Parts: sequence; C-alpha cells; structure tokens
Amino acid sequence: MNNLVLMALIATLGTWFVTALGAATVVFFKSPNQKALNLMLGFASGVMIAASFWSLLQPAIERAEISSHLPAYFVATIGFLFGALFMWGSDKTVTFARKKADSTQGKPNERLNRIIMLVLSITLHNIPEGLAIGVAFGALQNGGFSTESLMGAIVIAVGIGLQNFPEGAAVSVPLRREGYSRKRSFLIGQASGLVEPISGVIGALLVVYVEAMLPYALSFAAGAMILVAVHELIPECQKNQQAQPYIATMGIVVGFALMMLLDVMLG
Repeated sequence: MNNLVLMALIATLGTWFVTALGAATVVFFKSPNQKALNLMLGFASGVMIAASFWSLLQPAIERAEISSHLPAYFVATIGFLFGALFMWGSDKTVTFARKKADSTQGKPNERLNRIIMLVLSITLHNIPEGLAIGVAFGALQNGGFSTESLMGAIVIAVGIGLQNFPEGAAVSVPLRREGYSRKRSFLIGQASGLVEPISGVIGALLVVYVEAMLPYALSFAAGAMILVAVHELIPECQKNQQAQPYIATMGIVVGFALMMLLDVMLG
C-alpha cells in the first residue's frame, strides 16, 4: 500500500517538474514560439482524450462489472459527469471571482486580480490531473500488480506530464509580460503545479483504502480531463488556425494515436 502511494507521489513530483520546466522557458526565451506552443497544446489534448478512455473509463467499467452492485454503465456515467461538473464548477467559481474583481476600481487591483485568476485557473486544472495519476497507481493494488498495469499507470503520468509543459509556460510568460522579473515569474509558474503531488497522494490513498470508490474515481478523473481538453486546451491551440490551419490538429491526432498505441499495446 505504502509503496503505491510513494509511487504516486514520485510520479506526480515528476509531472510537477515538467511544469517547472515549462515555466523555465521565461528564463531562456523572451517569448515562446507560438507554433511550437500550439503543437504541444494539441498533442497534450490528444493524449488526455485517449487516456480518458483507455486508461480511465475502460478500467472503470471493467472494475464496476466485478465489484459494483449497480450497472457498470451507470457507475461510469455518474463518475464521468461528476468529474466534468467539478471542473465546470471550478470554472464558474473563477468566472464569478473575476467579475467581482472587475467591479473593483483601481488599476493596481485589476492587475493583481488578473494574475491571481491566471494562476488559479491553471492550478485548478492540475487537481484532477494529480488525482488521475494517484488513482492509476492506487488501482494497482486492487487490480493485481503486474508490469503491464504498472506501465499503464506510468503512461498516464507521462501523458499528463507532457501537457504540463505548456501549462507552466502559460503561467510564467504572461506574468513576465505584466512586469514581473523572470525569477519571480518562474517561481509562480512552477508553484501552480504543486497541487499535483498533493492530489496524487490523496487519489492513491482513496483508492487503496476504499476499493468501492475505484470505478467512480477513475471515471471522475476521465470526466475532468475531457472537459479540460475540450474546453480549454483545444480552443487555445486553435487560436492561430488561419495562419497554420493543421499544426494544432495534427498535434491532437498524433497525441491521441500515440496514447492509444501505448495503452492498447501495454494492455
């Protein structure tokens, strides 16, 4: 048990490190290459969509068929919808706070509120990602530890880690534009990923000690990831579609295909 929680912690520390690498782009580059950023965001979207099904929803359905008294399709649907609703509620909270901030007079407050909302939005996105990794490693106990299942959990961590790179840059670069020093922009950018190790450990503990929650937790993480990919990452990577119509789209296709290949190949 403790080893699985430790693995989840190490994996999510790795995804945080990738966030820090993304944030570090503000130190080495004056501004990120938009073409490369769109490609990375598209790739991350494809990885997350594929992982949501093969690494989360499919195992959730299989485990619900074995352990749940309710129909497996009902368990997976409920968990998926709650995951999406969680992220929707988080987004509504951010929007409400932003409207409150906009009603505040004074330019310094507007600048501070902009920065707070930027960091908060990325941080909220990292919570379900950490949970997804923690759930994947915690599930190894209930599903039987094997090389294939371990590799499946690692694949999820790698996929999430890859999409954390542009997220780190998405925080630090705008902060630099707001006049923050490169060092401070980097520190705030990497800090947005620190919730992943925390939520990763929580996810692993929940699954290890409460087996009945596993199908719900897996599908919950899938719903959260799908909403983030479709609502945030895909629209963001398509912003420059006229100049480069297929860069981001091919990133999505390649990311999805690679994640599908790894998940199916590793069982």
